[in-house]
Amino acid sequence: MKDNFSDKNISNQDEEVTSHFIEGRNAVLEAMRSGRTIDKLYMQDGLRDGASNTILRDAKKRDVIVSFVSKEKLDLMSKTKKHQGVIAICAAYEYSDMEDIFKRAEEKNEPPFLFILDEIEDPHNLGAIIRTANLCGAHGVIIPKRRAAGLTATVVKASAGAINYTPVVKVTNIAKTIEELKGRGMWFACADMEGELMYGCNLTGALGIVIGNEGSGVSRLVKEKCDYVVSIPMKGDIDSLNASVAAGVLAYEVVRQRMVKG
Repeated sequence: MKDNFSDKNISNQDEEVTSHFIEGRNAVLEAMRSGRTIDKLYMQDGLRDGASNTILRDAKKRDVIVSFVSKEKLDLMSKTKKHQGVIAICAAYEYSDMEDIFKRAEEKNEPPFLFILDEIEDPHNLGAIIRTANLCGAHGVIIPKRRAAGLTATVVKASAGAINYTPVVKVTNIAKTIEELKGRGMWFACADMEGELMYGCNLTGALGIVIGNEGSGVSRLVKEKCDYVVSIPMKGDIDSLNASVAAGVLAYEVVRQRMVKG
């Protein structure tokens, strides 16, 4: 579902996660080599010395997203003012593996139920969706590596503790992941204003609910991979819901249908 809020300013978005900023070449390199999860690496454009090249090689090995930015941008982001042209943003919480989601469903003797979030950028929305996922009985949440909020301290706080119980998996390609999960017997319902009303869709069984970006909704390619396009009835004067609210409404329609079927 779409709304009109989208926070793309990394300095503001992560202002509460200064303890998860790592600044300086040696500190960043040691963090990567120690196995710490790094959501994103910012490097000063034009750096080509030995230390920065070593960091780039290690980042590539670990599939870390690298953004090349100006020194002025790094100066604004830096808390220590000693970034040496390199700042890493680390996850405040460890990501899970896909198998953790299926294991959780198997332990509960339930068909897998999960959320796939297509470029959700607002950390408050991500945290709220993780919280909803836990409360509605979903077995996990999948997010993309690029153009999306990661597990920052803000997200952890907004989840109200649900992050401790709900696996969050980060993947490189959402469309490809949907195809792979279809091979495991899953069906996917994409939230979109132009879809069929949720009451007329079969939302039981092994299911993934796909929620799109706050501003632009679910991307075309991801939507094409879904089995259903599902809408929420709108009775007011505006035509969209906040992404986390839309996720909650659809989640409890899934709960309702499962209870009726059961």
